Amino acid sequence: QVQVVESGGGLVQPGESLSLSCVVSGIVFSVYEMSWYRQAPGKQRDLVASISAGSTVVYTDSVKGRFIISRENAERTVYLQMNSLKPEDRAVYSCQAMLNRRPYWGQGTQVTVSS
Repeated sequence: QVQVVESGGGLVQPGESLSLSCVVSGIVFSVYEMSWYRQAPGKQRDLVASISAGSTVVYTDSVKGRFIISRENAERTVYLQMNSLKPEDRAVYSCQAMLNRRPYWGQGTQVTVSS
């Protein structure tokens, strides 16, 4: 059984940082592309960042220079370091593991940026 579990969300003030983690079990983690998505209230779920099995990274334009995605295969974990957070970064952040067009999703973790 595949399990995808995110953690690290919370409430921060604008300009602060937050680090998200996603631990995956039940798959050969190292061969999967891992991604972070987010869904703001009333909006569709959008890609934030992804990291391939070979550690090639992709970011959506709005987070470039502020967010960093990384992975630790030995720990079956993908991270999202979020710096200089803005109110518009508020969303539920979900982790996805993808291989051969078969995605596995976590339940998501809430990130709120507010003064």
